[in-house]
Amino acid sequence: MQVPVVGFVDAFEDATISQARTGFTDALKKNGFSEEKKTVQIEYSNAQGDIPTLTQIVNHFVSDNVDLLATCTTLSTVTALQKTKTIPVFAMVSPTPERMKVLDANGKGPANLLGALEELNYIDTSFTIIPKLLKPKEAKLVIGMIYNQSEPQSADALERIKSLAAKLNVEIIALPLNTSADAQLVTQSLLNKNIDAFFANPDNTVFASFETIQKNCDQKNVPIFTSEAGLVKRGAVAAFGADIYLWGYQAGEQAAQYLKTHKTDGIKAEMVKIRKRVYNPAAAKKYNIIIPPNFEPVK
Repeated sequence: MQVPVVGFVDAFEDATISQARTGFTDALKKNGFSEEKKTVQIEYSNAQGDIPTLTQIVNHFVSDNVDLLATCTTLSTVTALQKTKTIPVFAMVSPTPERMKVLDANGKGPANLLGALEELNYIDTSFTIIPKLLKPKEAKLVIGMIYNQSEPQSADALERIKSLAAKLNVEIIALPLNTSADAQLVTQSLLNKNIDAFFANPDNTVFASFETIQKNCDQKNVPIFTSEAGLVKRGAVAAFGADIYLWGYQAGEQAAQYLKTHKTDGIKAEMVKIRKRVYNPAAAKKYNIIIPPNFEPVK
């Protein structure tokens, strides 16, 4: 009996994002596919944020003809879909096919794209809590953001938030950040523009440089809000967003179903199911922000 091989592709190293891999492997284990029992082999590779490395990793897995690919974050998923049309790709921490720009001429997503995906609606919910919890220094609430021009989901999120902000009478000041090495400079120049709050949008560069952003915001007494529950653990005030561990778990349950039959019948890419309203008690206290009762504290 041949042991099935899973090629797991992580785009970059990050404490929050890595919870998806834990969730994914836990779901496989619960369904009888564990490395300890030698019922599955999980080949893990992390591109450390380097695109050529990411391409190499995916090419390697494809030429090895792994049973399935598990892809964490958008870049991994897009790269996998470019390189194979036959090996099933179980995506996590990735957006819908239209947001990844992988639709075919008929507007259909790739047939081998499975797993758990996210749309942009949840960002609205995360963003609209800010005016409810925060009083502006001046006449209008000013919210600062950093975005990565080379990441489609980051640019999309920014456009979405700008149109939302206009309806809420909120001003957005956004600065581009292309590598986490520039985080300190960009954050400081944003803070010099007298912003009331910082919104950390779903962006790999923001994830990678979150501690730098937070340190600078704390020095200037500017609270951080976000759409990612994992960043609340790391010091943002509040979020309404997907739980990254459960996101990976959801993709893992699908992958386990596939490994049992080696058929994709009845499996399709689905929306991430579990979103949480969470807050960081220490951050809320520091900024004297009263959190609504339907938010739970992060552990």
